[in-house]
Amino acid sequence: MERFSDLLKGKFAFGCMRMQLDANGEVDLDNFRAMVDCYLDAGFNYFDTAHVYYEGKSERALKEALTSRYPRESYVLTNKLTSSCFETEADILPLFQTQLDACGVDYFDFYLIHSVLEGNYDKYVNCNAFGIVQELKKQGRVKHVGMSFHDSPEFLDRVLTEHPEIEVVQIQYNYLDLDDPNVQSQACLDVCKKHDKPVLVMEPIKGGGLVFLPDAAIETLNALNEGSPAEIALRFVAEQDQVVMILSGMATLPMVQENVAFMKDAKPLSEAAHRAIQEVRKMIRSLKLVECTGCRYCTEGCPMEINIPGIFRCVNDKIKFPNRPTSHYGWATKKGGKASDCIECGQCEDVCPQHLPIRALLKQAAEQFE
Repeated sequence: MERFSDLLKGKFAFGCMRMQLDANGEVDLDNFRAMVDCYLDAGFNYFDTAHVYYEGKSERALKEALTSRYPRESYVLTNKLTSSCFETEADILPLFQTQLDACGVDYFDFYLIHSVLEGNYDKYVNCNAFGIVQELKKQGRVKHVGMSFHDSPEFLDRVLTEHPEIEVVQIQYNYLDLDDPNVQSQACLDVCKKHDKPVLVMEPIKGGGLVFLPDAAIETLNALNEGSPAEIALRFVAEQDQVVMILSGMATLPMVQENVAFMKDAKPLSEAAHRAIQEVRKMIRSLKLVECTGCRYCTEGCPMEINIPGIFRCVNDKIKFPNRPTSHYGWATKKGGKASDCIECGQCEDVCPQHLPIRALLKQAAEQFE
């Protein structure tokens, strides 16, 4: 892990996947610039993006708000090679150059093979993706190579055995997903330890799911006086020795201000906090919520333009807050299809990192809200 010590400042990263958009669907650059400034002023330096985030808008926003305004050595920039963005080996290098140009840089500090699954692994192998990123490293166009991962610990062990050149692994890890059968966060972390791979953590707050909690869970955490639900979730992850960076997908300046305030000196949680977390886990699991993190991978290719994460948020809100009025379904479906418009093509399920049965869940949402 010492190999990253001179590069990384702090253990808290700015994930550029959940950005605030304006009325025209473009990134709110004034807001984003203020967020970038606040984050860097607090002493942190790690930014994470991908070509598929907001169809390239995330990369271009980073050029406007970060790379054109700050010296290259003042920040660490991570980008990713996504399987849906290329079809052949010949496509990869032009795609990589497009990413460099969009971000306004000559190299990426980290370049990750994105969202590795059993379903896309053969494509990465057959298109020589692992070999190409190693060559990019030799050329200095990439400083470190790694992968982000969304599959079983057994498959992770196989990939790291076949590709020991991978330097760092990005996994989903939070206190709710430790033993979730679809995620198996703790088991995946243990595999990374076995292979001595530093870990980057995504979804430490489960896409906001560990912030917008049922009232009883909020009361349990507030009674600790150890910070907000977001702070407790992030500090839980920060305690893991193998973890070198925690990504938070922040959308507003207050989010950045709150998070950097406690992550500058993230203290270990008390024993009482760990006991409370166990109680909260039991509460949430008993509700049988839709385990959507709002990553929006499912929406990018939806032929009916269904706001799947927005609809699932309505489902979860109705479960978590049964005594409150639920009027968000009209908003969630205002600019696209309703749940009942699903034609069951299945592309959403192919790319869902949480392996959700989206088609069946949309049918249930249609029955519930329409």
